[in-house]
Amino acid sequence: MHELKRGQFNDRIGLGCMGMSEFYGESNDDTSLEILHAAHELGYRHFDTADMYGKGHNESLIGRFCKELGNKRSEITIATKVGIKRDINGPGNIEIDSSPEYILEACDHSLERLGVEQIDLYYLHRRNPDVPIKETMAAMKQLVESGKVAKIGLSEVSAETLRQANNILPISVLQSEYSLWTRDVEEIILPTCEELNTRLVAYSPIGRGFLSGAISKEQIQEEGDLRGKLPRFEPGTLESNQKLLGVVQTIAEEKQCSLAQVSLSWLLHQNPLITVIPGARKLNHLQDNYTSLQVQLSSEQIARLSEAFSPDKVSGLRYPEPLLATTNT
Repeated sequence: MHELKRGQFNDRIGLGCMGMSEFYGESNDDTSLEILHAAHELGYRHFDTADMYGKGHNESLIGRFCKELGNKRSEITIATKVGIKRDINGPGNIEIDSSPEYILEACDHSLERLGVEQIDLYYLHRRNPDVPIKETMAAMKQLVESGKVAKIGLSEVSAETLRQANNILPISVLQSEYSLWTRDVEEIILPTCEELNTRLVAYSPIGRGFLSGAISKEQIQEEGDLRGKLPRFEPGTLESNQKLLGVVQTIAEEKQCSLAQVSLSWLLHQNPLITVIPGARKLNHLQDNYTSLQVQLSSEQIARLSEAFSPDKVSGLRYPEPLLATTNT
């Protein structure tokens, strides 16, 4: 068993910070800062945010965290993203903008909110296919050369886009949704990452909480909870998917751990290039996620999980079709 000691750095498990600003119900900045500091004390070193989370609020929150860390700020990686504009021509409407002009402007705003001189990892959050990737990457290269950004990442792009971008500037990280019940990346994206030695950061690795087995219909239906708008959480579809959790529960009992830990351990076993960034707003979830590397699944248990959650057995799309169309571009 791989045992992690308190405060020991682990580069395979980071913290997704989006839920500290919106999408999963109410949040509190003071509580969020406590969780962020607890994460750092546990050994988390990768903190993931974006300019669109809370319309800048999440970056400002991470900025407060960085300021409170003082000299320890150099110990952590702050990853943020650009490319999604919020509330365009009406509340809830988004626009994908990967134009060079917007990227350069948005980066300055992110630096200001984060309160840092350099962003450790800067992602293109989504790609607008009408903008040639070489133009987008020219702006990213300019940010690196000016010292405003250390490393570049892409999010939810196709293998072709990843290759084209990497030919212009090394792509350190590709971020995509990946979990037991979302396995789109396995056929083409993950092998391409291996070929290019690009790390894959898996977001929503616990299936937006579904794979923890602790999500209720009432929670999903609360105002401000994104899951109520996702096909997989719709009435009927949710109940169908919950039947798949039986094998996760059984293996959790075999390993004497949580369902979330089983789910994260399965994902971490898929490839050493994978880093997971589950969100956490409670201390017990934070600790639980971080110690997932201690859960060593057997090859037989991994196979059982993979078979139980084969893509043909999962009901519903991961996003509504208009949002799904913004991925794999």
